[in-house]
Amino acid sequence: MITSGVRVVNAGLDLITEGVPDALQLDWRPPAFGDAEVARLAAGLDVQATRSANDQAISRVHSARPEWTRTVRAADALPVLSEGRTLLYAGPPIKWERMCDPVRGALVGATLFEGWADSPDGARGLLASGAVTLSNCHGHGAVGPMAGVISPSMFGFLVEDGEARAFTTLNEGLGKVLRFGAYDESVLERLRWMRDELGPTLDAVLRQGEPVDVTGLIGQALAMGDEGHNRNIAATSLLARRLAGRLAALGASPRVFAFLAENDHFTLNLSMAAAKLAMDAGRDVPGSTLVVAMCRNGVEFGIQVSGTGDRWFTAPVGPADGLFFPGYSIADANPDLGDSAITETLGIGGFAMAAAPAITRFVGGTPADALAATASMERITMRRHPAYPIPATGFRGAPSGIDVLKVIDTNVLPVINTGIAHRQAGVGQIGAGIVTAPAGVFLDAVRGLAEAARP
Repeated sequence: MITSGVRVVNAGLDLITEGVPDALQLDWRPPAFGDAEVARLAAGLDVQATRSANDQAISRVHSARPEWTRTVRAADALPVLSEGRTLLYAGPPIKWERMCDPVRGALVGATLFEGWADSPDGARGLLASGAVTLSNCHGHGAVGPMAGVISPSMFGFLVEDGEARAFTTLNEGLGKVLRFGAYDESVLERLRWMRDELGPTLDAVLRQGEPVDVTGLIGQALAMGDEGHNRNIAATSLLARRLAGRLAALGASPRVFAFLAENDHFTLNLSMAAAKLAMDAGRDVPGSTLVVAMCRNGVEFGIQVSGTGDRWFTAPVGPADGLFFPGYSIADANPDLGDSAITETLGIGGFAMAAAPAITRFVGGTPADALAATASMERITMRRHPAYPIPATGFRGAPSGIDVLKVIDTNVLPVINTGIAHRQAGVGQIGAGIVTAPAGVFLDAVRGLAEAARP
């Protein structure tokens, strides 16, 4: 007979135990976010076939070893940009008419940078008329931060692993930058300098030595306090140290050295390209419930799943919850945007916050929250990444490979570290915080997987 301690355990509405002393209230909710139809569809999938497909898909992802091999013009890396007037943007596909202001501003800036128009109004006219083809980065083996705009003349990181490759632009640094929709003369001048000097200089450095093992670089940086998305100080420092001797031997200008020294986020784009290559390795495995892409365009959040090919599952996206710079608030924030969530898709960024407790001072929360976030993400992922051990978790690998079915079973949503953009193009970053993926994209993904499984 129980004479002390908890006498009642309740898994229902908490009002049932109001007034009951020592009652233990369990935080239980029905699976699939309460959607009975989706729960039934998930239960109907072949368990053994799904497990086998997922083992194959995540093994491919973890076997990828992307290397930074070249720094090249986007048109030389991405065939879609080599002919005609085409620009790429971040997130799932969206038409010009529905785009948010920061993405539109970045497209205007890229149009001016390419010389296709000589004024912002002229650029907007071209873009609105359809004279410039607009397509999303993920559809062409590329990723871009925030607005994510890539134009033919921009230089960027090319990462390769055998015949597999992925591309992204060079990081512009902070302040007024294209990725936040700015396009004044200071932005265009920096882009021209990156095209004419920084990009060719970095490519010359790579051609004189060995490629950069990006997986190894990120793994080392995680042990030094980075998480690979919003905190990149260690990775950028390690890379700059590695390149410094070669840059000096080439007679690189002081501006190149200063740019690397002042841009703590320089390696962010590199980690994004590496994560894109790795996740693409897990694509197109029939029956696999592995999420291979997560991204946002400032209007919608989108995911792609290995077992459903190139199909996008989308839902409206809101702004991040976090800390704002002085003078700004949630009322000023644009809904979340960018392809940088590819880092979380792999298992770094928000999934590896335990490696970077200092990030909580930037995005809000405490070091304990960082540990809890990583532990929570273990509930919805397939394996721990063998190349990304986290000291604070006893050197267990970062949780890697989001499983749609585990998200549905646990009601735990992926967490993403992100910068917060002002809703007006050109103002720039106004804060940083955490955003979770909307439940709707996973509910729709289960429906898509069930459709794909039908004979």
